[in-house]
Amino acid sequence: MRFTTQRETLLKPLQKVIGAVERRQTKPILGNVLLKTGDGGLTVTATDLELELVAQIDLEVEEGGVTTVPARKLFDICRALPEAAVLDFYTEGERATVRSSRSRFSLACLPAEEFPAVEALAVKQSLELEQAELKTLLEHTAFAMAHQDVRYYLNGLLLELTRQGIKAVATDGHRLALYEIPKSLSAVVEQQVIVPRKGVLELQRLLEHEPSTVTLRLSPNHIQVSLPGLRFTSKLIDGRFPDYNRVIPQGGDKVMAVDSGLFRQALTRTAILSNEKYRGIRLSLQDRRMQLQAHNPEQEEAEEVIEVGYEGPPVEIGFNVNYLLDVLSVLNGDRVELRLKDSNSSVLVTAPNVPQARYVVMPMRL
Repeated sequence: MRFTTQRETLLKPLQKVIGAVERRQTKPILGNVLLKTGDGGLTVTATDLELELVAQIDLEVEEGGVTTVPARKLFDICRALPEAAVLDFYTEGERATVRSSRSRFSLACLPAEEFPAVEALAVKQSLELEQAELKTLLEHTAFAMAHQDVRYYLNGLLLELTRQGIKAVATDGHRLALYEIPKSLSAVVEQQVIVPRKGVLELQRLLEHEPSTVTLRLSPNHIQVSLPGLRFTSKLIDGRFPDYNRVIPQGGDKVMAVDSGLFRQALTRTAILSNEKYRGIRLSLQDRRMQLQAHNPEQEEAEEVIEVGYEGPPVEIGFNVNYLLDVLSVLNGDRVELRLKDSNSSVLVTAPNVPQARYVVMPMRL
């Protein structure tokens, strides 16, 4: 194998696939990337057995071939070379050499036949949507995924395909995020799949807010997303996601509307003196005003009062302030509404100009 290219041309696909390379591997081959050259250019593949990323670039190939080289070492070499540097890559036996100007790097290769391949997908259905739509869907829900929960099906994101559109739902048992893309999908078979946490975060990193089209394919065990110059494949979590519709509170008669930016700033300031472990904050609603209070084991206290749109009986409710701030960071409306029944019930957070998003936050005893 041999090719000559600019540093940026090789660095770009390595940046795309490096997220699939674990720093601590069970097998040495998983620390490598598979490089394959041919008439179509260069293909760079990385996998951790759960997730596979394949990037493709066009370049002039002097000699075709296939090999595997240490992923992070090659990535760090390309990143450390000066901008616009021209590098010459070639293999001899079990070594790969990278030359650039007066620099030379010799890397140990492992046999390409040892590199694990994702099983061929038995695609059940596929659909196309804008890259920006899919990124927005993930941005508005991924933060609510559980992390290392024993309920393994919560350590991921539910994607639900219906004939009316695509829904994404995430929950860690304390809060729930739901976002929907209304879209006529008459040819779609209704289906629910759970994408693992790592796959969701990696896909979110790779997607851009661009109008270009991506193709989403689903098989019984995998999800695959094809972007320009990149193919993402992830195993699915085999489990049953809880019925999220039962979690969304109904009939909350107490509705509070507030300026989103004002509310976020007040929460951020008050949270400074909250308990560092539990992050509890108390909200007291009464006659068009909200009082925010926090205290900690050092007997320090914070209090803030803001004007809100609320006319109803007084009510006090406690929350983990991080859960509210997470919602406000993705709800890009000017105003948000909190709807609740009483101080022991979950609150529904929405924004009038973002009707496709709904968030549920459970209260906290303070």
